[in-house]
Amino acid sequence: MKQLPQGMQAHLDSGATTLCWCWRLTRLDGTAYGFTDHDRNLTFDNTLFEAASGFSASELSAGIGLSTDNLEAEGALSSDKLNENELAQGRFDDAQVEIFRVNWADPAQRLLMSSGSLGEVKRGENSFSAEVRGLSHYLQQPKGRLVQYGCDAALGDTRCTKNVGAGSSYRVSGTVSNVQSKHAFTVTGLEGFSSGWFARGNLIWQTGANALGRMEIKQHRILENGDVFIELWQDMAFAITSGETFDAVAGCDKQFSTCRDKFANHINFRGFPHVPGNDFIVSYPGRDDASNDGQSFSQ
Repeated sequence: MKQLPQGMQAHLDSGATTLCWCWRLTRLDGTAYGFTDHDRNLTFDNTLFEAASGFSASELSAGIGLSTDNLEAEGALSSDKLNENELAQGRFDDAQVEIFRVNWADPAQRLLMSSGSLGEVKRGENSFSAEVRGLSHYLQQPKGRLVQYGCDAALGDTRCTKNVGAGSSYRVSGTVSNVQSKHAFTVTGLEGFSSGWFARGNLIWQTGANALGRMEIKQHRILENGDVFIELWQDMAFAITSGETFDAVAGCDKQFSTCRDKFANHINFRGFPHVPGNDFIVSYPGRDDASNDGQSFSQ
């Protein structure tokens, strides 16, 4: 049960209220943004809640049990805080959302109504809409390890332990030389690596409109004329131009042989390469006609 702050109950009972909604978004990098539907800026908890930001939200739908609470947040890109580039690059993905009911005449009288995280973000020409999910959606996500052939760690994380950061031999800088589309182009700087070395790896942009954005590499191959070709899994948010620079991180296909031979990290392999698979489960004994006694069987 929610506890109202001191004085707020009396304010509600007065019949003449001065209430507004405030939303606070906190990105995964710790940067916080505040918005309000009031006509003046408000400040509390060391956060400025900006008025007339073009940000609004629908009614919050809540359910019993573990069903996910949802609301839709919509906004025009009229606030300096709502930067189109950062939205396109996924900077707000899974950002924490807090929704407050506030007495704008006395912001100390406020109540946290709901909290959750941003889900799918849809961008239009001059606006965006975002799904806000309740905290219960985390309880619906699979937890624990899967018994499977492949490794379930992400290359370079704390379970993998392999250093693929700046300065490592598995992260190389390159430059775009010729652009075919937002996801396909030739590059320089990667000539010393065999085809496929960076496939399934990440490309992190250092310059250009997509700077600091990243995308998984679908293809990396050496063309017949010696050029290095890169294809990404999806289009980048903004056009790519020749001369832009990036970092390419080596790819991992999650197989034990790759972990051993490419990264020399088999001691930290997080898969189960020797577990019997479906071929073993459906196998059955068969008669060995070549046996002398005619009684032995082979799998």
